[in-house]
Amino acid sequence: MCVAPDPGKVRLRVASRAVLGVGLAVAVAELAGLSLTASITAGLAALLALFTVGDPTVRRQAVTTALLPLAGFPVLALATALHGLPPLRDAAWLLVVFAGVYARRWGPRGHALGIFAFMQFFVTQFLHAVPGQLPELYAAVLLALGAASAVRFVGWCIERRVPPPAAPAPLPGTGFARPTTRQAVQATVACAVALAAGQLVSPDRWYWAVGTAWWIFVNTASRGETLVRGFRRVVGTVTGIAAGLFIALPLGGAGAPTAVLVAVCVFGIFYTAPLSYSWMMFFVTVMAGLLYGLLGVLHPGLLLLRFQETAVGALGAAVGVALLPVTTHAATNAWIQRAVGSVHACTTAAARRLSGDPDADPAPHAAELDLLLGRARLSLAPLVHPLSPLRARKARARRVLALLDDCARETRGLAAVAADPDASHDARLVAAAWRVEAAVHALVPPAEATRRGPVAAASPALPPHHPGAEAALGHLHGLERALVDLAAPLRTSPRAPLVPAA
Repeated sequence: MCVAPDPGKVRLRVASRAVLGVGLAVAVAELAGLSLTASITAGLAALLALFTVGDPTVRRQAVTTALLPLAGFPVLALATALHGLPPLRDAAWLLVVFAGVYARRWGPRGHALGIFAFMQFFVTQFLHAVPGQLPELYAAVLLALGAASAVRFVGWCIERRVPPPAAPAPLPGTGFARPTTRQAVQATVACAVALAAGQLVSPDRWYWAVGTAWWIFVNTASRGETLVRGFRRVVGTVTGIAAGLFIALPLGGAGAPTAVLVAVCVFGIFYTAPLSYSWMMFFVTVMAGLLYGLLGVLHPGLLLLRFQETAVGALGAAVGVALLPVTTHAATNAWIQRAVGSVHACTTAAARRLSGDPDADPAPHAAELDLLLGRARLSLAPLVHPLSPLRARKARARRVLALLDDCARETRGLAAVAADPDASHDARLVAAAWRVEAAVHALVPPAEATRRGPVAAASPALPPHHPGAEAALGHLHGLERALVDLAAPLRTSPRAPLVPAA
């Protein structure tokens, strides 16, 4: 994990900034004279603001951060008011679950607001907050968001130097065919099962089961993704509990060393989140143990209970995902079709640019393709998991991943060549681009592919065999081969043995 590539040290910077933002939020809460409960609330609010707000521009990130109290404060008030009324409290939380997942249809902002609202309900259960504490909890959240915003948008604005790419739009659909609607129902059912079973295991710590079921559904779009995420959450929790026995228990809630280790955990959460859900959950679990130590309630039995509630939450997620399931095959095909359409758009723009059209720019399409291929890889991950028993589908998925990587490499190379003004004007580009378009249409119907008009119309009289276009032709030929080879694994039965490419 420590030797994984980190281009531009972005993960290192984001993780370091998170430690600074969360530390500043807790320090401000302490200086304001707030209670330990409020200080922990401030730290968690800052962590959530830095972790969940992922809009594509700094301005939109600032707006989303400013809107977090509008989503969180009503939920915080509702959760504290219903703390002593279990039936109403449970029903209210399930409504928050449904609304929080359904809000993902509005993109990154809805995603962040939904998570923040859910976690405000969770925090009140974790800290056993009551209505009398509401004013200082509100103050803690506001101070935390102010501190996190000062670090993120004023002191250390990484996004101004390296703007994050926009996340791909969700897969389309209406009614229960819309992924966010379907997943809202699944998550609500999963949390309901986890809530009921979790209360049978522990009347006091049942909320961990609900939190587990909720987070398993975050950033998943198919049955396979959800089940793999549940498995990884259990693995991360088990290893985190084992570490907590040797780290959190001996400390006994000592302030200074606990604060240092919490900062290490915050760094680990942000540094590992893009790469490994298991490692992220390891750090989350260790941090939870440290916080319980600060609250004076940590003991070995509590860590065992944490594992039991996690297992119950994972079981609830498995029940939820069985309702209205989206198969891994269907989700993967949808993302691959969008990626192939992006290949077509990038190829067309590059060919036009090389033919002398200064307004054509393949770079945005190449960046979009990288994002779509990342989403396709995430969708294929369950099939290539080491524990997957489906050998034929695993081999097919690995072949698809290799060919998608070829497409991404050739597309990036083509975009780079098109940016060079010397590599242009070769008659062979038109023919090569048309062959790529034919390969695209063999995989995706023309109506679904991203169309930009006929490539051949870009230049009626191109000088032949310009030496600067050799690299572009090589990338176009590579794209054509990869797209043609994709037809075999995508157009045959997913359970049939895959014939090796010639």
